[in-house]
Amino acid sequence: MSKQETIIVGISVGDLNGIGPEIILKTFEDSRMLDFCTPLIFASVKSLSFIKKVLDINTNIHGIDHINQLIPGKVNVLNVWKENVDIDFGVENNTMGDYAIKSLQAAVKALKSNIVDVLVTAPINKHNIQSEKFKFPGHTDYLAQELEGESLMFMVTDKLKVGLLTDHVPVKDISKHITKQLIEKKIETIHKALKQDFGITVPKIAVLGINPHTGDNGVIGDEDDKVLRPTLEKINHSGKIVYGPYAADSFFGSGNYKNFDAVVAAYHDQGLIPFKTLSFGYGVNYTAGLSKVRTSPDHGTAYDIAGKNTADFTSFKEAVFKAIQIYKNRNQYKEIAKNPLKASFKKLSTKKG
Repeated sequence: MSKQETIIVGISVGDLNGIGPEIILKTFEDSRMLDFCTPLIFASVKSLSFIKKVLDINTNIHGIDHINQLIPGKVNVLNVWKENVDIDFGVENNTMGDYAIKSLQAAVKALKSNIVDVLVTAPINKHNIQSEKFKFPGHTDYLAQELEGESLMFMVTDKLKVGLLTDHVPVKDISKHITKQLIEKKIETIHKALKQDFGITVPKIAVLGINPHTGDNGVIGDEDDKVLRPTLEKINHSGKIVYGPYAADSFFGSGNYKNFDAVVAAYHDQGLIPFKTLSFGYGVNYTAGLSKVRTSPDHGTAYDIAGKNTADFTSFKEAVFKAIQIYKNRNQYKEIAKNPLKASFKKLSTKKG
Protein backbone atom coordinates (compact mmCIF):
# COMPACT_ATOMS: atom_id res chain seq x y z
CA MET A 1 0.00 0.00 0.00
CA SER A 2 1.32 3.42 -0.93
CA LYS A 3 1.53 5.92 1.94
CA GLN A 4 0.11 8.53 -0.48
CA GLU A 5 -3.14 6.61 -0.91
CA THR A 6 -4.44 7.06 2.61
CA ILE A 7 -3.53 8.65 5.91
CA ILE A 8 -3.02 5.97 8.54
CA VAL A 9 -4.47 7.06 11.87
CA GLY A 10 -2.98 5.24 14.83
CA ILE A 11 -5.39 5.01 17.78
CA SER A 12 -4.57 4.10 21.38
CA VAL A 13 -7.60 2.54 23.04
CA GLY A 14 -7.43 4.27 26.42
CA ASP A 15 -9.01 2.83 29.57
CA LEU A 16 -11.07 -0.22 28.61
CA ASN A 17 -13.41 0.36 31.57
CA GLY A 18 -14.11 3.90 30.36
CA ILE A 19 -15.82 5.25 27.25
CA GLY A 20 -12.71 5.19 25.04
CA PRO A 21 -13.47 1.97 23.13
CA GLU A 22 -17.11 3.02 22.73
CA ILE A 23 -16.33 6.39 21.13
CA ILE A 24 -13.71 4.80 18.86
CA LEU A 25 -16.11 2.14 17.61
CA LYS A 26 -18.96 4.62 17.20
CA THR A 27 -16.75 6.98 15.19
CA PHE A 28 -15.97 4.28 12.64
CA GLU A 29 -19.45 2.76 12.61
CA ASP A 30 -20.00 5.21 9.76
CA SER A 31 -18.11 3.56 6.90
CA ARG A 32 -17.70 6.96 5.19
CA MET A 33 -14.93 7.69 7.70
CA LEU A 34 -12.79 5.25 5.76
CA ASP A 35 -12.85 7.63 2.80
CA PHE A 36 -10.66 9.97 4.85
CA CYS A 37 -8.26 7.60 6.57
CA THR A 38 -7.34 4.05 7.47
CA PRO A 39 -7.56 3.51 11.24
CA LEU A 40 -5.19 1.24 13.12
CA ILE A 41 -6.38 0.60 16.68
CA PHE A 42 -3.78 -0.70 19.12
CA ALA A 43 -5.73 -3.05 21.37
CA SER A 44 -7.18 -6.55 21.03
CA VAL A 45 -9.86 -7.95 18.76
CA LYS A 46 -11.20 -9.99 21.67
CA SER A 47 -11.60 -6.93 23.90
CA LEU A 48 -13.20 -4.76 21.22
CA SER A 49 -15.48 -7.58 20.02
CA PHE A 50 -16.76 -7.99 23.58
CA ILE A 51 -17.47 -4.25 23.86
CA LYS A 52 -19.12 -4.23 20.43
CA LYS A 53 -21.45 -7.02 21.50
CA VAL A 54 -22.35 -5.54 24.89
CA LEU A 55 -23.06 -2.08 23.44
CA ASP A 56 -24.60 -3.34 20.19
CA ILE A 57 -22.24 -1.34 17.98
CA ASN A 58 -22.07 -2.51 14.35
CA THR A 59 -18.56 -1.40 13.41
CA ASN A 60 -16.78 -4.01 11.32
CA ILE A 61 -13.27 -4.59 12.66
CA HIS A 62 -10.37 -6.42 11.04
CA GLY A 63 -7.95 -8.11 13.42
CA ILE A 64 -4.26 -8.31 12.56
CA ASP A 65 -1.20 -9.67 14.38
CA HIS A 66 1.41 -7.72 12.41
CA ILE A 67 1.52 -4.20 10.98
CA ASN A 68 2.16 -5.46 7.45
CA GLN A 69 -1.28 -7.14 7.50
CA LEU A 70 -3.02 -3.74 7.61
CA ILE A 71 -5.70 -3.36 4.93
CA PRO A 72 -6.79 0.09 3.64
CA GLY A 73 -10.54 0.64 3.80
CA LYS A 74 -10.96 -1.42 6.96
CA VAL A 75 -10.97 -0.68 10.69
CA ASN A 76 -7.78 -2.50 11.58
CA VAL A 77 -7.15 -3.72 15.13
CA LEU A 78 -3.59 -4.74 15.96
CA ASN A 79 -3.51 -7.37 18.69
CA VAL A 80 -1.22 -5.79 21.27
CA TRP A 81 -2.42 -8.52 23.63
CA LYS A 82 -4.33 -11.74 22.96
CA GLU A 83 -5.41 -12.88 26.42
CA ASN A 84 -8.95 -12.40 27.70
CA VAL A 85 -9.42 -9.20 29.69
CA ASP A 86 -12.12 -8.83 32.34
CA ILE A 87 -13.79 -5.56 31.42
CA ASP A 88 -15.85 -4.00 34.21
CA PHE A 89 -17.33 -0.74 32.91
CA GLY A 90 -17.06 2.26 35.20
CA VAL A 91 -14.52 0.71 37.57
CA GLU A 92 -11.04 2.13 38.07
CA ASN A 93 -8.34 -0.48 38.52
CA ASN A 94 -4.63 -0.81 37.85
CA THR A 95 -5.08 -3.66 35.36
CA MET A 96 -6.93 -1.38 32.96
CA GLY A 97 -4.20 1.20 33.44
CA ASP A 98 -1.60 -1.38 32.40
CA TYR A 99 -3.51 -2.21 29.20
CA ALA A 100 -4.00 1.48 28.40
CA ILE A 101 -0.24 2.01 28.58
CA LYS A 102 0.48 -1.12 26.50
CA SER A 103 -1.75 0.33 23.80
CA LEU A 104 -0.21 3.80 24.06
CA GLN A 105 3.37 2.57 23.94
CA ALA A 106 2.72 0.38 20.91
CA ALA A 107 0.97 3.25 19.12
CA VAL A 108 3.78 5.72 19.87
CA LYS A 109 6.37 3.21 18.65
CA ALA A 110 4.48 2.93 15.35
CA LEU A 111 4.24 6.73 15.14
CA LYS A 112 7.98 7.16 15.67
CA SER A 113 8.66 4.51 13.03
CA ASN A 114 6.38 6.27 10.48
CA ILE A 115 4.11 3.23 10.34
CA VAL A 116 1.18 5.45 11.26
CA ASP A 117 0.98 9.08 10.13
CA VAL A 118 -0.82 10.56 13.13
CA LEU A 119 -1.88 9.48 16.60
CA VAL A 120 -5.30 9.90 18.21
CA THR A 121 -5.49 8.88 21.86
CA ALA A 122 -8.63 7.79 23.70
CA PRO A 123 -8.95 8.92 27.35
CA ILE A 124 -6.81 7.38 30.09
CA ASN A 125 -7.08 7.59 33.87
CA LYS A 126 -4.09 9.54 35.17
CA HIS A 127 -4.12 7.61 38.46
CA ASN A 128 -4.28 3.98 37.38
CA ILE A 129 -1.61 4.36 34.68
CA GLN A 130 1.09 5.06 37.27
CA SER A 131 3.67 2.31 37.78
CA GLU A 132 7.40 1.78 38.20
CA LYS A 133 7.74 1.79 34.41
CA PHE A 134 5.35 4.69 33.68
CA LYS A 135 5.53 7.81 35.82
CA PHE A 136 3.95 10.53 33.71
CA PRO A 137 0.90 12.64 34.65
CA GLY A 138 -0.60 12.12 31.20
CA HIS A 139 -0.20 11.71 27.45
CA THR A 140 1.44 15.10 26.86
CA ASP A 141 4.36 14.54 29.21
CA TYR A 142 5.02 11.04 27.87
CA LEU A 143 4.94 12.23 24.26
CA ALA A 144 7.30 15.08 25.14
CA GLN A 145 9.86 12.46 26.15
CA GLU A 146 9.31 10.17 23.18
CA LEU A 147 9.09 12.71 20.35
CA GLU A 148 11.25 15.60 19.21
CA GLY A 149 10.19 19.17 19.91
CA GLU A 150 8.68 21.30 22.69
CA SER A 151 5.27 19.91 23.68
CA LEU A 152 2.38 22.22 24.47
CA MET A 153 -1.22 21.45 25.36
CA PHE A 154 -3.29 23.27 22.73
CA MET A 155 -7.08 23.01 22.98
CA VAL A 156 -8.57 23.77 19.59
CA THR A 157 -11.76 24.19 17.60
CA ASP A 158 -12.17 26.02 14.31
CA LYS A 159 -13.13 29.20 16.21
CA LEU A 160 -11.20 29.00 19.48
CA LYS A 161 -7.64 27.89 20.29
CA VAL A 162 -6.24 27.99 23.82
CA GLY A 163 -2.65 27.20 24.73
CA LEU A 164 -1.16 26.93 28.23
CA LEU A 165 2.03 28.27 29.78
CA THR A 166 1.75 25.57 32.47
CA ASP A 167 -0.47 22.50 32.30
CA HIS A 168 -0.44 19.81 35.00
CA VAL A 169 1.16 21.97 37.69
CA PRO A 170 -0.30 22.45 41.21
CA VAL A 171 -1.80 25.91 41.69
CA LYS A 172 0.64 26.71 44.52
CA ASP A 173 3.60 26.23 42.14
CA ILE A 174 2.33 28.09 39.06
CA SER A 175 4.10 31.41 39.56
CA LYS A 176 7.42 29.65 40.17
CA HIS A 177 7.16 27.90 36.80
CA ILE A 178 6.29 30.97 34.74
CA THR A 179 9.60 32.51 33.73
CA LYS A 180 10.55 34.83 30.89
CA GLN A 181 12.20 31.89 29.12
CA LEU A 182 9.06 29.73 29.46
CA ILE A 183 6.80 32.49 28.11
CA GLU A 184 9.04 33.02 25.08
CA LYS A 185 9.26 29.29 24.40
CA LYS A 186 5.52 28.63 24.68
CA ILE A 187 4.51 31.60 22.55
CA GLU A 188 7.06 30.59 19.91
CA THR A 189 5.55 27.08 19.88
CA ILE A 190 2.01 28.43 19.49
CA HIS A 191 3.05 30.92 16.81
CA LYS A 192 4.75 28.17 14.80
CA ALA A 193 1.78 25.80 15.23
CA LEU A 194 -0.67 28.43 14.00
CA LYS A 195 1.41 28.92 10.87
CA GLN A 196 2.43 25.38 9.95
CA ASP A 197 -0.44 23.36 11.42
CA PHE A 198 -3.42 25.67 10.91
CA GLY A 199 -2.37 27.71 7.88
CA ILE A 200 -2.58 31.13 9.57
CA THR A 201 -0.05 33.35 7.80
CA VAL A 202 0.13 36.20 10.35
CA PRO A 203 -1.10 34.91 13.73
CA LYS A 204 -2.60 37.25 16.33
CA ILE A 205 -2.12 35.94 19.86
CA ALA A 206 -3.68 37.14 23.13
CA VAL A 207 -2.08 36.41 26.50
CA LEU A 208 -4.02 36.28 29.77
CA GLY A 209 -2.63 37.72 33.00
CA ILE A 210 -1.16 35.53 35.72
CA ASN A 211 -2.93 37.27 38.63
CA PRO A 212 -6.51 38.58 39.00
CA HIS A 213 -6.87 41.89 37.10
CA THR A 214 -3.29 41.30 35.84
CA GLY A 215 -2.03 42.21 39.31
CA ASP A 216 -3.67 45.65 39.67
CA ASN A 217 -0.29 47.41 39.47
CA GLY A 218 1.26 45.08 42.00
CA VAL A 219 -1.58 45.11 44.54
CA ILE A 220 -2.45 41.46 43.69
CA GLY A 221 0.98 40.10 42.84
CA ASP A 222 3.82 41.50 40.77
CA GLU A 223 4.43 38.66 38.27
CA ASP A 224 2.47 40.38 35.52
CA ASP A 225 4.51 43.58 35.81
CA LYS A 226 7.93 42.05 36.41
CA VAL A 227 7.77 38.93 34.24
CA LEU A 228 4.89 38.88 31.78
CA ARG A 229 4.68 42.45 30.41
CA PRO A 230 8.42 42.89 29.71
CA THR A 231 8.54 39.50 27.99
CA LEU A 232 5.55 40.27 25.78
CA GLU A 233 7.14 43.58 24.82
CA LYS A 234 10.33 41.75 23.82
CA ILE A 235 8.36 39.21 21.78
CA ASN A 236 6.52 41.99 19.94
CA HIS A 237 9.84 43.58 19.01
CA SER A 238 10.79 40.27 17.35
CA GLY A 239 7.95 40.72 14.86
CA LYS A 240 5.22 38.54 16.35
CA ILE A 241 1.77 40.04 17.00
CA VAL A 242 1.09 39.38 20.69
CA TYR A 243 -1.34 41.35 22.87
CA GLY A 244 -1.83 41.40 26.63
CA PRO A 245 -1.84 40.65 29.38
CA TYR A 246 -5.64 40.64 29.60
CA ALA A 247 -7.67 40.17 32.76
CA ALA A 248 -8.87 36.57 32.48
CA ASP A 249 -12.19 37.01 34.27
CA SER A 250 -13.80 39.13 31.53
CA PHE A 251 -11.83 38.09 28.45
CA PHE A 252 -14.06 35.23 27.28
CA GLY A 253 -17.41 36.54 28.48
CA SER A 254 -16.89 39.76 26.56
CA GLY A 255 -16.22 37.84 23.37
CA ASN A 256 -12.76 39.39 23.04
CA TYR A 257 -11.29 35.98 22.24
CA LYS A 258 -12.96 36.17 18.82
CA ASN A 259 -10.47 38.86 17.81
CA PHE A 260 -7.48 36.49 18.05
CA ASP A 261 -6.19 33.33 16.42
CA ALA A 262 -5.11 31.89 19.77
CA VAL A 263 -5.25 32.66 23.47
CA VAL A 264 -2.44 31.83 25.90
CA ALA A 265 -3.54 31.07 29.46
CA ALA A 266 -1.18 31.07 32.42
CA TYR A 267 -2.38 27.78 33.87
CA HIS A 268 -4.64 24.78 33.31
CA ASP A 269 -8.00 25.87 34.71
CA GLN A 270 -7.65 29.48 33.56
CA GLY A 271 -7.65 28.24 29.97
CA LEU A 272 -9.58 24.99 30.04
CA ILE A 273 -12.63 26.08 32.03
CA PRO A 274 -13.68 28.73 29.48
CA PHE A 275 -12.60 26.52 26.56
CA LYS A 276 -14.72 23.59 27.69
CA THR A 277 -17.61 25.86 28.64
CA LEU A 278 -17.68 27.27 25.12
CA SER A 279 -16.70 24.15 23.18
CA PHE A 280 -17.27 21.00 25.26
CA GLY A 281 -17.94 17.95 23.14
CA TYR A 282 -16.51 19.58 20.01
CA GLY A 283 -13.05 20.58 21.19
CA VAL A 284 -9.83 18.73 20.48
CA ASN A 285 -6.72 18.43 22.63
CA TYR A 286 -3.75 18.85 20.29
CA THR A 287 -0.17 18.39 21.45
CA ALA A 288 1.51 21.20 19.54
CA GLY A 289 5.23 21.64 19.04
CA LEU A 290 6.19 18.01 18.46
CA SER A 291 7.68 16.30 15.43
CA LYS A 292 4.53 14.19 15.06
CA VAL A 293 0.79 14.94 15.17
CA ARG A 294 -1.24 13.80 18.18
CA THR A 295 -4.81 14.72 19.06
CA SER A 296 -7.39 13.49 21.57
CA PRO A 297 -10.96 14.32 22.62
CA ASP A 298 -11.57 17.08 25.14
CA HIS A 299 -12.94 14.80 27.88
CA GLY A 300 -11.89 11.97 30.18
CA THR A 301 -12.82 8.34 30.82
CA ALA A 302 -16.37 9.21 32.00
CA TYR A 303 -16.72 6.14 34.21
CA ASP A 304 -20.21 7.28 35.23
CA ILE A 305 -21.62 6.55 31.77
CA ALA A 306 -19.23 3.82 30.62
CA GLY A 307 -21.02 0.71 29.34
CA LYS A 308 -24.38 2.50 29.00
CA ASN A 309 -24.05 3.22 25.28
CA THR A 310 -24.72 6.93 25.85
CA ALA A 311 -21.25 8.39 25.22
CA ASP A 312 -21.09 11.21 22.67
CA PHE A 313 -18.34 10.45 20.17
CA THR A 314 -18.35 13.91 18.53
CA SER A 315 -15.12 15.11 20.15
CA PHE A 316 -13.25 11.91 19.24
CA LYS A 317 -14.46 12.17 15.66
CA GLU A 318 -13.31 15.81 15.60
CA ALA A 319 -9.93 14.67 16.94
CA VAL A 320 -9.57 12.26 14.00
CA PHE A 321 -10.48 14.94 11.45
CA LYS A 322 -8.25 17.53 13.13
CA ALA A 323 -5.27 15.14 13.09
CA ILE A 324 -5.76 14.53 9.37
CA GLN A 325 -6.13 18.27 8.66
CA ILE A 326 -3.03 19.20 10.67
CA TYR A 327 -1.00 16.44 8.99
CA LYS A 328 -1.95 17.77 5.54
CA ASN A 329 -1.35 21.40 6.54
CA ARG A 330 2.05 20.57 7.97
CA ASN A 331 3.13 18.71 4.83
CA GLN A 332 1.96 21.60 2.66
CA TYR A 333 3.83 24.08 4.86
CA LYS A 334 7.02 22.03 4.57
CA GLU A 335 6.65 21.94 0.80
CA ILE A 336 6.17 25.70 0.61
CA ALA A 337 9.10 26.34 2.96
CA LYS A 338 11.29 24.07 0.87
CA ASN A 339 10.44 25.77 -2.42
CA PRO A 340 8.49 29.04 -1.93
CA LEU A 341 8.83 30.15 -5.58
CA LYS A 342 7.43 26.88 -6.89
CA ALA A 343 4.58 27.00 -4.38
CA SER A 344 3.71 30.59 -5.34
CA PHE A 345 3.74 29.72 -9.04
CA LYS A 346 1.47 26.75 -8.40
CA LYS A 347 -0.93 28.97 -6.46
CA LEU A 348 -1.05 31.55 -9.26
CA SER A 349 -1.55 28.83 -11.88
CA THR A 350 -4.45 27.40 -9.91
CA LYS A 351 -6.11 30.83 -9.69
CA LYS A 352 -5.77 31.37 -13.47
CA GLY A 353 -7.23 27.96 -14.17
